[in-house]
Amino acid sequence: MSPRQTPAKLSQATSVAAKGAAQKTIRRRTVTSVAPAPAPVVAKTRSKSTPKQAAAKEKAVRRTAKSGATPLPPPVTRPAPPISRGVSRSASRSADSTVDRKNEPISQFTLANVSHDTRIAPNFLVYELTRSELADRRGIDNRFPTDKELRAAIHLAREVLQPIRDKFGSFTPNSVFRGHPLERALKNKPASWLSTSQHSRGEACDIEIVGMSTLALANWAKDNLKDFDQIICECYDPAKGPNSGWVHISLKAPGSGENRRQLLSYIADHGKMVYVPGLRATALA
Repeated sequence: MSPRQTPAKLSQATSVAAKGAAQKTIRRRTVTSVAPAPAPVVAKTRSKSTPKQAAAKEKAVRRTAKSGATPLPPPVTRPAPPISRGVSRSASRSADSTVDRKNEPISQFTLANVSHDTRIAPNFLVYELTRSELADRRGIDNRFPTDKELRAAIHLAREVLQPIRDKFGSFTPNSVFRGHPLERALKNKPASWLSTSQHSRGEACDIEIVGMSTLALANWAKDNLKDFDQIICECYDPAKGPNSGWVHISLKAPGSGENRRQLLSYIADHGKMVYVPGLRATALA
């Protein structure tokens, strides 16, 4: 005991120390015995976004993916809705609107009742009878002028083009109908000139078959077509490859007279082009 501490002061200090220790004990017990209350569970609700918000969100995701931050999520593929039983099969066709008239008599065809995609033979449509790369490049109207040319070209497609297609497979004619404007451009003739070619009447076609020589195709047509007016092996030169030149085949329209079954070749002969009888290659071969 310090000589300066009296018994009363010592008793008071002891009492204060004991009281402080008791309060610390109570606080420790309180902290230990009271468990923390669990955090309230908040239910997550998905708010419905508007189409504009969805589009903005998708745009933001794509922008983030483009920057390399996060990968772009795969697109969601939704099954196509079933076709209603009330919709007809023809109405459900969207890609193929071709009208099939391959078995109709030629006399029933008119310019007023056909369209470019009308099927006039098993493997040929109307537009294939008037197509021309030269006409496309120069903006020349090469449509049929009257029903007469239309019907003649359909007759040619059924009796000449289709048998060749059946034998050798798919091909595109170089040309079938060529109206007077196209003939003038092709042959560099004046505006007053009128073509006498059977092409201008829809009675002729020029064709090639890839992988088959022009002369062999001409000979096949001679031996296998039921009828023809002319077969001309044009500009065939084996030195320029088997597909050099083309085969011209004509067939008169029904009621236009008897077909001549004429065989010719248009070849180079000592520096000039000439027509000669028979089917042959150029004289210089």
